[in-house]
Amino acid sequence: MSTEDRVKATLKNIEGKAQEMVGEITGNPDDQAEGKAKQAEANVRHTIENAKDEVKKAID
Repeated sequence: MSTEDRVKATLKNIEGKAQEMVGEITGNPDDQAEGKAKQAEANVRHTIENAKDEVKKAID
């Protein structure tokens, strides 16, 4: 996984956590759900990139 992709996924996760917390503080379930969705997207990105790394290791 490139460093750039890893940073983007991490930033997306942080953004999602912040949005979820804002939703909790303001009582806005839409913000909470959107924040959780961003966190899930970040986790999927990490999983995909980790799988790519494993395939590359197996080939090398």
